[in-house]
This record gives sequence, structure tokens and C-alpha cells, in this order.
Amino acid sequence: MAQRLIIAGGGLSGVLTALAFADRPDVSVTLLEAGERLGGAHTWSFYATDLDAPGTRLVDPLVAHRWPGYDVRFRGLSRTLSTPYRSITAQSLDRAARQRLGERVRLGTSVTGLDAGGATLGDGTRVEGEAVIDARGPTRLAGLALRHQVFLGQEVRLAAPHGLTRPTIMDATVEQLDGYRFVYLLPFTADTLLVEDTYYTDQPALDRATVAARIAGYAAGRGWRVTEVIREEAGSLPLVLGGDARALWVDAAPDGGAVPIGLRAGLFHPVTSYSLPVALETALMLGAMPGPVTTARVSERVGDLVRRHVARTAYERLLNRMLFLAGRPEDRHLVLERFHRLPQPLIERFYAGRMRRSDRLRVLIGKPPVPIAGALRALPERSAG
Repeated sequence: MAQRLIIAGGGLSGVLTALAFADRPDVSVTLLEAGERLGGAHTWSFYATDLDAPGTRLVDPLVAHRWPGYDVRFRGLSRTLSTPYRSITAQSLDRAARQRLGERVRLGTSVTGLDAGGATLGDGTRVEGEAVIDARGPTRLAGLALRHQVFLGQEVRLAAPHGLTRPTIMDATVEQLDGYRFVYLLPFTADTLLVEDTYYTDQPALDRATVAARIAGYAAGRGWRVTEVIREEAGSLPLVLGGDARALWVDAAPDGGAVPIGLRAGLFHPVTSYSLPVALETALMLGAMPGPVTTARVSERVGDLVRRHVARTAYERLLNRMLFLAGRPEDRHLVLERFHRLPQPLIERFYAGRMRRSDRLRVLIGKPPVPIAGALRALPERSAG
């Protein structure tokens, strides 16, 4: 008899994990999502070099848009990189995942309680399972010293073609406000694109009306006349300056509870908040685990991954401390500009979370774009607060 795996949360991590188990005859998956579709209102983007062959096979059906490269723009640097870039939209995630999983997806199903043995639904019914995973997004992330990436994105339709042939990952030529600010552009069709105004800031709050006005001003400055705002997405993503794996895991996975994954378990890139590479790593690891799939065995494996992730991202947390603690907020763009002058393979390894020791040394070589005294103060992880 197949073991029952319950996954609460139909975002990226929950969907990838469900798909990783889809072909296992010994596991019966149920994916519970409170919304009326999977993926909410999100867009997930990544570099093709982030993924290995198994990861590419799992993710490819979800991809909505593909480009052969991307641009970055700073006041002192404009550069085109040839790293292939991909985006998954909520619509493409929902369509592909539901086609693959079928009746294993239960939409419009709120969860009021999770434990190691099952889920309690909003209507009071109980769904029992041998393994229970919580993929419902971040909570307080205890044990992590955080700053924030806040953003408002608008998918807009224009009166005329925008002329872009590839994404602009960072346009930091804009006025630097509230820390490091950049505009992110994804050209979906000739006359539609996602325009996202993003801030690396100390506080998680975002004034939607103010940022929406800035997006309108940016579009006007590029000569684009917006005829329709098709949709919006907004958020506040965590950026990690310091990490305590034990405190994070104890808080996220209380004894006897469901197993957290994704942002809920602190599994994301500390500098960019990108979640797809490590969400995919989690899904493939769990989907390939031998033997019985139980909450206890899943918890052991994810807990080990969390501890490895915190250990292997110590350097990225150092970079965040340099960014947020060593210099003035209005000078943060200089740090990112300097980074994007580095060789393309190094940049690819950074985003994929596979930096070499030589890469780490290369990033720090030369005159730093922050005061030396501030850089020295930011070195110890205990300086994060």
C-alpha cells in the first residue's frame, strides 16, 4: 500500500516536491493549496546555469519564458551577459503542475493545523498521512539576522513595442532611495513586460502608492506609454546577514510537527532571496530518498540540508554584512556594480550557490567600494543584528 505524503502550500517549493514524487508508486501525494490556483501571483526567475540535468528535466515544463541572455545597468557600467535566463509564471506553474499531478492537487483547501500525522482543514475535516510537509512560506525565521528585499512589480501593456529583446536584471541607474534600488524588466511579448521596482532595505515595509508612481515615472522616462496594468505582485523577501542553523531549525520544525521546506526553512540564497535552486535540491533529494517516506525520515533529511545550507552560505552572509553594515545605504549600488564587472562564469556560480574558494578571493581582491573601517567591523558574523 502506498504511503501518503501531504504537502501544504502550492507555491514553488511545494509544487517541485510534489512533482519529484509524482512517478513513485509507493507514495501517494496530496498537495493542499488554499488559493484557487497554484503559484499565487508570483514570478520565479533563474539562470539556466543554476540547474543540472535532473533539475532541468523537472523544471522545464513549468517555464513560461526563455531568453538567451540579460542586461545589467549601473551608472558606471552597462553590460550584456550571455547566461540563458528563464521565468516561471504563476499561470505556467499552475497549468503544468495540475496537468502532471491531476487529482492529487486540492485547490481552495485551507489548512488550519499540521502535525506529523496529517492536516486539519478549514472545514474541520482531517487528512491523515505518513509524511507531512509544510511549504506555506516563511514565518519569523528565528536564528537569522535579516534585512529585506521589497518590491512591487506590474505587468503592463504598452501602446507600442518596448524594443527589449532580453531581461534587464538590474537597472540601477535610477535614483538610489531607501538603500539599494534597481528596476527589473522582463519582456514577455513585444508590447508587454514586467516592471519591478526593488529595494535592498533595512525595513520590510513598502509604500505601494509611492512605488507604483515611481514605476509609472520610470516607464514614462523610457518613452513607454502604459495602456493597461495587467496584474501586480508585491513582496518582502528575506536577506540574511547572520545565521544560526540550530535556532532556525528548532523554531521552524518543532518536535512532532510537519517538516518545513523552502522559505519556511530558510532555504534560499542569502544575497538574492532566489529560492529555486535550493527548492529544487530539496525536491530531488526527497523524491529520491529510499525506503519508507515518513515525517521523521523527511525531517532528518531536510534538517541536515538546512544545516549544510547555513554552513555553505557563510560567505554570502559576509557579503550581505559588507553591503548593509560597512558603508552608507546610498552607496550600496557601488558594491553591486563592482560585482557585475567580474567574469561571467564567476557570476553564474555565485547565483547558483556554487562559488569556489578562488571565486571568493576574487570578489574581495582590490579596493573595496566600502570604507575599510566599516568592512572590518562587518567581518564577524556576530556584527549582524
